[in-house]
Amino acid sequence: MQKTLTIATRKSPLALWQAYHVRDALEQIYPGLNVQLLEMSTEGDERLDVSLTKIGGKGVFVKALEHALFDGRADLAVHSLKDVPMALPDGLELACYLARETPSDAMVCRSDLVPWSSMASVPQGARIGTSSLRRVAQLMAIRPDLHITPVRGNLGTRLAKLDANAFDALMLATAGLKRLDLAHRIAFETRPEDVLPACGQGILGIEIRSEDAAVRQILAPLADQEATPVARCERALNRFLNGGCQVPIAAYAIREGSQLWLRALVGSADCSQVIRAEARGLVAAPEDLGVLVGQDLERQGARELLAGVGHS
Repeated sequence: MQKTLTIATRKSPLALWQAYHVRDALEQIYPGLNVQLLEMSTEGDERLDVSLTKIGGKGVFVKALEHALFDGRADLAVHSLKDVPMALPDGLELACYLARETPSDAMVCRSDLVPWSSMASVPQGARIGTSSLRRVAQLMAIRPDLHITPVRGNLGTRLAKLDANAFDALMLATAGLKRLDLAHRIAFETRPEDVLPACGQGILGIEIRSEDAAVRQILAPLADQEATPVARCERALNRFLNGGCQVPIAAYAIREGSQLWLRALVGSADCSQVIRAEARGLVAAPEDLGVLVGQDLERQGARELLAGVGHS
């Protein structure tokens, strides 16, 4: 077995947490292994004044790390799976999926406000910060009175803007808040009945060179048996619809014994319309279930809605 591995990672606190998490897990399994980090800055990190949609969607967070894989500077890259494009470059693959952290979204109130307890307790006309069209579409479906404002930057940057009175609250991924020991900022977590998460939300995916069988074998013990089928199912739905990471698509699969239950939705470009579908299928065939639910959404007009966001 090789003695040294290099992980490509972004420099944000959450990305570093994820990379160190993988490093520590590998070094615990393989005491003689030395795991190094290659910290990188991506276009998505540097251009905070431009919306992600205009610079290529969330895939901009991944591209620089993939270049490091291609040129041999890194052996693996650790990603928040919800940020990984559905189609990977030829020669790269997702080798494994790690255990899922809480997949919900969380409402984080400004520090000088009494925290809200549920969507029903959010005040009329409250200012909510989020740059996710998926979240906007679902928030507008249940609370059209809310004022949604775009916000970018890492968690610390967003929370600083919140506490400086730019918003009344932020909607963020629960997983990131918990991983950075910021769970105390959560006012409440949304229910999937109200807000479905992004495909792969809460799951870490590890990307490698497809030809690198040795690294794939080293990573094998990290693969989580619960997260793997739901990740494959959710991504199959998104891939079927030719959706990316920056469009109003949500998908949430949970395991029920030998079956998976997949709920999904697609929103319109202006977030004024939402269509939904759900089904159950075998854990042993997660992609089949993803396609099945994708076909249901397609029959309801999903491709036409996505075409309005620049996807078809």
